[in-house]
Order: sequence, then C-alpha cells, then structure tokens
Amino acid sequence: MVTKRWVHKELPDEDIISELCDKINVSKPIATILGQRGIQDFESAKSFFRPILDMLHDPFLMKDMDLAVARIKKAFETDEKILVYGDYDVDGTTSVALLYGFINSFHYNSAFYIPDRYKEGYGISRQGIDWAKENGYSLIVALDCGIKSNELIDYANSLCIDFIICDHHRPGDHLPKAVAVLDPKRADCNYPFKELPGCGIGFKLIQALAASMPSIKINPYDFLDLVVVAIASDIVPIVGENRVLAHFGIKRLSSAPRPGLKALLHLAGVKKTITITGIVFGLAPRINAAGRISHAKGAVDLLLAETEDEAYHFADKLNLKNEKRRDVDAHITEEALAMIDGNETLRNSKTTVLFKEDWHKGVIGIVASRCIEKHYRPTIILTQTDNKATGSARSVFGFDVYEAIDACSDLLEQFGGHKYAAGLTMSLDKLEAFQLKFEKVVSESIPDELLIPQIEIDTEIELQNISKKFYNILQQMEPFGPQNMPPVFFADNLFLASSLNVIKEKHLKFTVKQEGSKAAFDCIGFGLGHIAEQMSNDISFKMAFTIEENEFRGRKSLQFNIKDIKFD
Repeated sequence: MVTKRWVHKELPDEDIISELCDKINVSKPIATILGQRGIQDFESAKSFFRPILDMLHDPFLMKDMDLAVARIKKAFETDEKILVYGDYDVDGTTSVALLYGFINSFHYNSAFYIPDRYKEGYGISRQGIDWAKENGYSLIVALDCGIKSNELIDYANSLCIDFIICDHHRPGDHLPKAVAVLDPKRADCNYPFKELPGCGIGFKLIQALAASMPSIKINPYDFLDLVVVAIASDIVPIVGENRVLAHFGIKRLSSAPRPGLKALLHLAGVKKTITITGIVFGLAPRINAAGRISHAKGAVDLLLAETEDEAYHFADKLNLKNEKRRDVDAHITEEALAMIDGNETLRNSKTTVLFKEDWHKGVIGIVASRCIEKHYRPTIILTQTDNKATGSARSVFGFDVYEAIDACSDLLEQFGGHKYAAGLTMSLDKLEAFQLKFEKVVSESIPDELLIPQIEIDTEIELQNISKKFYNILQQMEPFGPQNMPPVFFADNLFLASSLNVIKEKHLKFTVKQEGSKAAFDCIGFGLGHIAEQMSNDISFKMAFTIEENEFRGRKSLQFNIKDIKFD
C-alpha cells in the first residue's frame, strides 16, 4: 500500500475570505477555495464564474503573428499551395483539423500532412518536406511541432519552401529560420498567456486571419470544440485564456459538436454533462489510437467528417484501434512492472528507465504513466526504432523531467517536451550511460517528498455544511483541470454510518457521518479496498475527498469520492 502525503494549501488572508463571503454571498469554504486560486474580490470572482469571449487576448500580441498572417494572405492571393503539417497526437491532429478546416473552406489549393510515427518519428520530417516539394507546396504551416527543427527548416529553405511554425513547446537556444515562429514560450514573445496547447496557437492564427480578412465569413469560434479537446488531452493548465477557451469549447461540444466528435462521444458513452475528465478518458484515447496503432490521418479524417455516416465510419475504425491499443499497453505494462519488481537496483532507484527492443512505440508513454502509478518516480520507457533507442518520459508532481533530460543532452540525439512529459532519442550504445546519468541527475535534484504521491487539500469542512446549493456553486467553478482542480476537502472525527462493502475486491463503499452531526453521505473509494480491514464502527478517521453527484435509478444524490483515509 502506497502512503500518500497530505499537503494542505495555504489559507488566504481572513480579510479576503470575509470580503468574498460578503460581496458574492458564498460560504467560508467556498471563499477559501476561491482565495487560494487567486480570486480575491468581486471583479475577479465575476470573471471566474462568468467568463466571456471578450477576455481572449488580441492574437496580434503574439510575436510574429503579423508575419504569419501576411505570408498566408500572400499565398491566398496568388493561389499558392499550402500544406498544413501537424503531430500525430490529439493536440497535433486537432490542430491540423482546425487550421486545414478553416483554410480549405475558401482556399482549395491546400492539403494536410501527418508524419508516420514509425517511419518518420515525431515532428517535422525530411520525408514530409520532400513530399511537399514533390507535390508543389511552397508554404508549410506546422502545428504542435517544429520549434527545435532548425536543420530541417534550413533544408526546406534550400528547396524554396517557406515555413510558419505554431508550437507551444520550449524553444532551443536558437529559433528555426522560419518566416514566422508563433510560440508564447519564446523569450522575446510578450503574449500575456504562455500555456496554450498547439491547437490553441492554431486558433489564435485563424482568429488573426479572420480579423484581417473581413470577406471571410467563417467564425473561428466554431472551432472551439476542437480546441477544448486539445486543452483537455494535452494536460495544459486550465486557467486564464485556456479556461475561457475550455468553457466555451465545452458549450460547443455539448450543443453543436462537429460530426466526428459527436460520433466519438456516442461511442465513448459520454451521455451526461461533458467535462474535461470525460474528454481525457473518453475522447482522447480514441483519437490518439490512430497514431499509436497505425497512422494518425484517420483521426484527422474523422475530425473533418462532414456527415454523421462518414463520421461513424471513421469513429468505428478508431474505436477498434483503441481496443487493440488497450491490449498492447496492458501487456507491455505487465512486462515493465515485472522488470522493476525483479531487479533490486531498479526497485531502489529514484528513477525508472526501461528498454526492450520490441515494445510498441505507440504506447510507451502510456506505459510510463502506468509504471508511475505503482513506482512513483520519474520514468522513461524506451524501445528500438531504426537502430535507435526512442522513448517517452513522464514525471511525478512537482518535478521537471524536461530539465533532467536536458542535463543529459550530451548523450541524446533529439529530445523535446514539457515539465511532465517528454520524448527522446539516443544511440543504442549510449543507453546504459544515459540510465546512469539520468539517475544521478534526478537523485541530486529531487527532494525526497516528491517521491511520495501527494494529495493537495484545499480546506477543512464540516459535513453539515455540505448541501445541494453548496455543490451547485462548486459546479460553477468548472471546467476543472490542472491549476483549477476539483476542490479536495478534509473532514475529521468521522465514523461509519453503514456496513462496509468492498466491490470487485478493490473498491471501498460505505456511508459516513461526523461526530455531533446528523448529516450522512455515501462514499466511494476507487482502488481503496485494502483500507477496509483497518475500519470498524468504533474507530474514528480523517478523510480527504471530493464531492460529486451520483445518479442511481433516476435519483440524484451527493456522494464523496475518497482520495485517502487516515486513522487517529
């Protein structure tokens, strides 16, 4: 059983809590949660609870946006062939569907290109550039990739092919020599919000194009269903501009989704209120499955489908690929965990770096995440591709795995990514040296507490203060996601109000009450069945939990989703 750290968030100043309670008429726990999230007065609360599209930033605040728009307009005016190029994951395929869908509505001399994960690898490829040259494309707009493809952009320039890069990954020391590089993370970009996904950068581009070309009657906001799928799937912070885009994207996804997303929602069984979590677990794996198992073109075809019949045709194919993906990643995860459990050095390390030459490249990122669930530490899973070791890295909360990989860059041929997820490629003969150096770098920089899973607790609450009205206010804090997670509450002096049930030998279910209160709530603890043996009717306990609504046989009631239980 993995012990978890309970980390209590710092409480806001009492004056802030009092002002929020008074000005927006909320309870102290709600005011506390808002204050912790930087909402400290009426105006900021109004913006948080009632986002409007006017809150979106002017796209021309982004460095090089004027250059990108001018180059694309020139291509429109001269009927130049434009190639929309994107990565094979959810962010990349939604980005391509967004920009290609926008451009192809009025400029028919355009196409899209997704690299083959297995033949070309991540990002811009020489094969892709050669294909563009052979087919007469003189402008490539790359989305969700390209920020570190300096040599390949130089190659494209030598062929008289211009590039516009729309990326959100960290740049290297030198930017590629493209016509325009749109990336809020570049050091000289003063764009106010730095955490857009690649599809978000694409959205800002079509916003700018639409503003510059009044004759175009296509509304960029019609593409927000794609943007929210990217925001959810790429695990970017849901604050600032992302929160506004996600709010309106979910509205679009709920009321008027494009046929492809509507078909996926149906196949994923997402019938109730659409949430970020529903997108992450329902839509993202199915879209990703195309590029993991075969070619991601199938995902873009689905997202561009114009009729429901066409959409269901492509969606059924993706669903089958997702089922195959599940089988493959379950098998590889089993092998990976066995490698760790059977090796004392690996069990005692502060990192996990595993390699097996025949592991499926398309699922190794998922396998890295699965390994972290059991062995909580920065993890890299590698396989062999074209006589190279190619891998995916995942991190634990609070640790920047990208920086750790960067510190080992002398052993790598290529790498890129984010704080919590990255990709890398190295020569096979450098593998052992990399394993040793990565372990050394992480061991010297990671605090011991980051190797223990944490539960971040917002505030303490009395059960008697939890009501349907209270829950309704919590719901208005959605969309939830990174940096705006569902509030986690803590309650003490709790007792069982019913017998314990362990469902399927692993899930905990019971009703809870609190000393001195008549209030009682049903509780569900997924994967917490092992705690049952410690619980009895005469033992009090503390519990960390979120509040959710459960519907059973048409009856709705509040229930607690247990995060952890501790005993006095």
